[in-house]
Amino acid sequence: MPRRFPSGATQLSAFLLALAAASPAAAQAARQEAQRPAGAPFDLSVANIMRGELLTGRSPNELRWSEDGRWLYFRWRQPESRDTTTSLYRVAPGRRVPERLADSVADRLAPAVSGDWDAARRRRAYVRNGDVYVAEVGGRERRVTDTPVSERSTQLSGDGRTVFYVSGSNLFATPVEGGPIRQLTDLRAEPEPAKKDTVGQRGELEREQARLLEVIRDRIEEREHREALDSMRARVRPVYIGRNATVGSVDVSPTGRYVLVGVNDRVEEKQTLVPNFITESGYTEPLNVRSKVGDVQAGQRMALVDLATSRATWLQAEDKDRRVTLATAGWAPREDRAVLIGIPADFKERWLYTVGADAKLTTVDRLRDTAWVGGPAFFTAGWLPDGRVYFVSERTGWAHLYTVPAMGGEATPVTSGEWEVTDVQLAPDGRTFWLTTSETHRGERNLYAVSTNGGRRTRVTSQDGWNESVVSPDGRWVAVLHSTADRPADLFLMPNRAGARAERVTESTTAEFRSGPWIRPEVVTFQARDGQQVYARVYRPRELGAQPNGAAVLFVHGAGYLQNAHRGWSAPYFREYMFNHLLASRGYTVLDIDYRGSAGYGAAVRTGIYRHMGGKDLSDHVDGVRWLVANEGVDPKRVGLYGGSYGGFITLMGLFTEPDVFRSGAALRSVTDWAHYNHPYTARILNQPQDDPEAYRRSSPIYFAEGLRGDLLIAHGMVDTNVHFQDVVRLAQRLIELGKTNWEMAVYPVEDHSFVRPDSWTDEYRRVLELFERTLPAGAPAR
Repeated sequence: MPRRFPSGATQLSAFLLALAAASPAAAQAARQEAQRPAGAPFDLSVANIMRGELLTGRSPNELRWSEDGRWLYFRWRQPESRDTTTSLYRVAPGRRVPERLADSVADRLAPAVSGDWDAARRRRAYVRNGDVYVAEVGGRERRVTDTPVSERSTQLSGDGRTVFYVSGSNLFATPVEGGPIRQLTDLRAEPEPAKKDTVGQRGELEREQARLLEVIRDRIEEREHREALDSMRARVRPVYIGRNATVGSVDVSPTGRYVLVGVNDRVEEKQTLVPNFITESGYTEPLNVRSKVGDVQAGQRMALVDLATSRATWLQAEDKDRRVTLATAGWAPREDRAVLIGIPADFKERWLYTVGADAKLTTVDRLRDTAWVGGPAFFTAGWLPDGRVYFVSERTGWAHLYTVPAMGGEATPVTSGEWEVTDVQLAPDGRTFWLTTSETHRGERNLYAVSTNGGRRTRVTSQDGWNESVVSPDGRWVAVLHSTADRPADLFLMPNRAGARAERVTESTTAEFRSGPWIRPEVVTFQARDGQQVYARVYRPRELGAQPNGAAVLFVHGAGYLQNAHRGWSAPYFREYMFNHLLASRGYTVLDIDYRGSAGYGAAVRTGIYRHMGGKDLSDHVDGVRWLVANEGVDPKRVGLYGGSYGGFITLMGLFTEPDVFRSGAALRSVTDWAHYNHPYTARILNQPQDDPEAYRRSSPIYFAEGLRGDLLIAHGMVDTNVHFQDVVRLAQRLIELGKTNWEMAVYPVEDHSFVRPDSWTDEYRRVLELFERTLPAGAPAR
């Protein structure tokens, strides 16, 4: 029977039925809740908690300030709303009641809040419904284009008088106050083939026509004269980017003289087809999704184009032996010099370059990692008003902020220590950095202010938990999405000064959710076998009013590089947070580990899985079991584990290679063979399968399936475009050939990698619960 807890008021049945009509995917869950009597105790059951945001509510997102700082705009859905989608809201600092904007206003206003500003920050250019607009701060809006094609990539000149935009594959410009539209580039695949002289009988006819008839000679002379004039008058000359290439990015310099053009080379990679069986047509319709790791990969080249001469210079990265992808991080505020980021094909280095009108790259920083470069805020780089470049780097093993002269030299640290900078905002005056860091605790985030010259930091936010902050353009106010482990994020506003009080703006959770038994699981640490401190969340049965039954379940978060054992709300895994409560309420002690490869703990932990996934990340879980046995009274023979995606992969590796530790496990949407996953993720960690086959074999569960002794549940969406259904089909065939009988597979015909329908979530987690209830209680059948 599901465990029940005292409850407050519930949502109205009529509201939930309206939700069902608006969202067919939520119909079953809404009907179920509509039948729940008012005032009933909280229903801690699989079906109830798998309603997802219909139960918890939806947190605000997409926070954006107006340029004058008078309004904060955000998207939100009030918990009592009948809409299943979010709406645009705004709130003024000092007020607590947000104002919902009409859809017509939101459609007009939303793009205008997030466009590109001029240097004086008085005008903003943006695209709405495919056309270009420019708006004044607090003033009128001008429509710049009205065309049937969709424009994109708007930019304003430094003085705000000219707006640039991309239409098709080319750059255009026009005065904001009105005037002619000018095409600035003519990017083409390849030159037109030269006209060949006609030969044979047809050639003789052409020549005879010109010899015989004066009118034909006049036409030829007129055409050649016109072509010569057109060539002389042409302001824009063609730039040829290659036959199999497309324009990826276009960035104009502050003076409007130069443009950096990023070009993506198309390659002949073999795409994987994912069959879609449940279709309107009644026919199976395959989805063409992605290639597999190690297949030929596209890169991005970059050219500097002088718009005055149409001369293009292809930029040459430092390493001539490896293909280097270049990306623009931004132009200097008042000069034609840009900062670029270069990443080679093997992901083991990152270069920061500056480039000026001479098209010569100057290296200002080089980061190398024998595993792969990365970390939080990895692509953060920009300019200070005095011409210095700032960037985030793991050069000390922890992600920190640095500055360096634009022409190279010694980098100066702005921050340091065994903690991470995860977000950087530069004040409009260029004198202050607003940083989000983990220096108070690995599982917390807070906002700090520090001079761009470094020195003492001032902590701004003071609420315990997780704080994601956005400072207003005038620097006076901070919008904070604040959460704790037991409460989803809500919006707070506070003055931008230390010790200021944060005022709540939204209440996003439903009354039903607030009536639940939610705890803040303790964040504990234990020592792994190699001495590394491992962080974990622990859910204890006694905290849920239950007696421990001596068994334990380990939840394994997905994504690999993700932090889940922190003091904030687990947005990616909020259903699992509630499911862990259900398990604890039935006597299971639950441990949620930030294993090797997780985010939040520096480069050594991030790269601890290099060339061996299923190595230290799995042994961290084995060591976690030993901690549970020693500290929580867990029976070492009654331990299960479950997780999705990377968590499903670890579950498989646990059951296949540590059968004496894990009695049973549920592997959801799991990678079973890394040679079948995508290139950008996998090649960083395991190199390429053709170059490092050993890394793939020792990291892929399918090669260890003969070790299965415990009970295994495999669950997978059949329309998974991330980890393809083919992955578990191949594993199933392997288990059949090995004669394994203690496994089962549940398939979900309409679900992608992340499920959508509450009935699918419910079915999946009902099976997970039944697996543990069958295999982990005292007296359950042995392996």
